[in-house]
Amino acid sequence: MRRYVLIILGVAVLVWGVLAIVLGSASLKIGGSSSASASPACLPSTVEHSASLAGTAVNVSPAPETDSANPHTQISFLGAPASAITSISVRGARSGPHAGSVRGYSQGDGASFLPNAPFVPGERVSVSATIAGKPVSFGFLVDTPYPTAASPDFHNPPAAPADYQSFYTRPDLRAPILTVTGADRDPAAGDIFTTNGPGPGQYGPLIYTPKGRLVWFGELLGAQTAEDLNVQSYEGQRVLTWWEGRVLQYGFGQGQDLVMNDRYQVIKRIHGGNGLRADLHEFQIRPHGISYNTAFNPIRCDLSRVQGARDGTITDTAIQQIDMNTGLVRSEWHSLDHVAAGESEVEASRDSTPWDYFHINSIDPQPNGDLVISARSTWASYRLQAGSGRILWRLGGRKSSFKMGPGTQTAWQHDARMLGDAEITLFDDGANPPVHKQSRGLRIALDFTKMQARLLASYVHPDPPLLSASQGNMQTLGGGNSLIGYGGLPAITEFAPDGTVLFDAHTPYDMSFYRAFRYPWSALPATPPVVFASENDTGEETIVHASWNGATGVAAWRVLAGKSEAALSTQATIPALDFESDTILPVKYAYAKVQALDRGGRVLGSSAAVKTIGFYASLTRPGAAK
Repeated sequence: MRRYVLIILGVAVLVWGVLAIVLGSASLKIGGSSSASASPACLPSTVEHSASLAGTAVNVSPAPETDSANPHTQISFLGAPASAITSISVRGARSGPHAGSVRGYSQGDGASFLPNAPFVPGERVSVSATIAGKPVSFGFLVDTPYPTAASPDFHNPPAAPADYQSFYTRPDLRAPILTVTGADRDPAAGDIFTTNGPGPGQYGPLIYTPKGRLVWFGELLGAQTAEDLNVQSYEGQRVLTWWEGRVLQYGFGQGQDLVMNDRYQVIKRIHGGNGLRADLHEFQIRPHGISYNTAFNPIRCDLSRVQGARDGTITDTAIQQIDMNTGLVRSEWHSLDHVAAGESEVEASRDSTPWDYFHINSIDPQPNGDLVISARSTWASYRLQAGSGRILWRLGGRKSSFKMGPGTQTAWQHDARMLGDAEITLFDDGANPPVHKQSRGLRIALDFTKMQARLLASYVHPDPPLLSASQGNMQTLGGGNSLIGYGGLPAITEFAPDGTVLFDAHTPYDMSFYRAFRYPWSALPATPPVVFASENDTGEETIVHASWNGATGVAAWRVLAGKSEAALSTQATIPALDFESDTILPVKYAYAKVQALDRGGRVLGSSAAVKTIGFYASLTRPGAAK
C-alpha cells in the first residue's frame, strides 16, 4: 500500500496521511485478493457513446451500446411526454422478457420503465419502444457489480479533548474548535459552512460565525458521516443541503442527500437510483425539482489491457439526474462510456481491489443543460453536452483540448466551476503524491478560438504554505473574492482578487472536511432553547447555562428562576456572546428557565423549566468538563 501524508511546507506538520490515501488515492489497496479466474471484459472498445436516439429528440439511459448498466437499472426516456412513449419491450439475453411499470417524470418530459426483476450480470438487454409514433430500439450490456457491503469504513477514533468544544446544556455535542488566525475583513460574506470527517472526532454538518463561534452542529451517530454542507435554493426557499452516509475506505460514499429548511427540519431525502447509492462528492439542486448527484460503482473488470489484474475491479463513476418529486432517474452518465481507462494518472490495481481510475468530484450544471465536471484521477475537467453526454472539451490531463498555458496544469484537482462562458475555477490539490509545492485556487481563462488556457489568478496560502493531499474547493464570492477550503488539511482562507487574505481559520489539523463555504444565514430552530441549572460549590447560589443550537438572531438571554415551576420570575438578562452563555444568580433557586431575546428584546423562544441539581452532580454529568 502506498502511504502519503498531508504536508504543511515550512511547518513540519504531518496529519492523517491515511485520509489522503482514502479520499485522494485511486490506487488504494485494501483487502484485495487475487485468483486464477478472470473478471469479465468491461473496458469498451470505444468511448464515443451518445445517449441520443437517432431521429428523435429523446435521450435514453442506459445509453445505447454501453457496457455499464447496473443489474437494477431502470430504463429512462427523457425528451418526450410520458404519453408519447408506448409499446416498451425489454428482453434480457439470459433473463428473457421483463415485465415492469412505466412512471412519468413530474416535469412532464419523460418516463422511466421500471423492471419488476433485476437483469443478470453480464447479459445484453434489448429495448424497443414507440416514441410519438416512431419505432426505436437499442441495447446495452449489464455490468457485474463488486460487492461493498463488507468493505470497511474509514476509521473514526475519538478526537483529543483539546480539539473540540463541550457544553453543559448539550453534553451530546463535541464540535471541532474553529481557530481564527486572520480576522474577517469581509463580513458581508456571512458565516462558515463545513463538516467534520472522515477521521477523528464527532461527525456532522457545522456552521460557525467568522469569529469562530459555533452556530449549529448537526451531530451524527454511529458510522454516519456528513459531507458537502451547502446553501442552495429549493422551491423558492433557501435551504441547507448535505450528503450523509458511509465513507468507504475505497474513497467514496454510499448514502443519501438531505435538504433542510431554516428551522433545521429535513424536508427532502434524495437517494441514488438504478441500484446505486448517492456518493458524497456532489449534490446540486436545479429548478423544477431536478437534482444531480455522483455515484461510484465498483464492477468486476479484466484490467490486463492496462497492465492490471485479470481478476480486477474498476470503479466506474456515474452522474445521476434525479426527479426529486418521484425519485426516478431522469438520466445517467458513466465515465467508462466516455473516458478511456488509459487516461488515468493512477496505475491499475494488480489485485481485485477497486481501481478508482476516474474519481469524479464535482458537477457544475450550465444554463444550457451542459455539465462541467472534475475528475481527480485523470487530472482533467470536462464539459459534457446536454442530453447526449458527449465530451465537448477536456481541460488538462493526457488529452487536453486546450494548450495549457504556464501555471494552468492541475494535479489531483477538485471543484471545477464555470464563471460565465470562458472562465473556470478549480482547487488544485497538487498532491498525493506531491506534484506541486502548494495547493492552489485557480482562475483560468479559456480561449475557444485558439483553444488555449491562460492563468488569470493563483491563490496560495502565504503563511504557512499548505499542500493538501485530498478534498477541497474554491467558492467565488461577491466582488470576485475567493474562499478556499483545503479539505484534507482543514484550513479555510478567503482571498481578495489581488491575493490579499481577507479571512483565515482552521479546525484541528488532525481532522478533515470535504468543502467549506461562506453564506449569510438566518435561522430559527423548531426545537426550543436548552437550559441547565446547578448549585455553586457553597450550595447558596445558582449557576445557569443557556444555548440554542442553530439560532442566529439571539442577542441576549432572560433568566427566570424560582422556588417552583409555577413561581418563576426574571432574575437576570445576560448577553449571548457564545454558543453557550452562563451566569450566576446570588440565590439558591429550585427551578430555572431561559428566554432567547433578539436585539429589540422580543422573545424568540423559551426553554422548558428544569430542576436545579447539586454542584458535585453537575461536575460528574457527561459533558460538564469544559
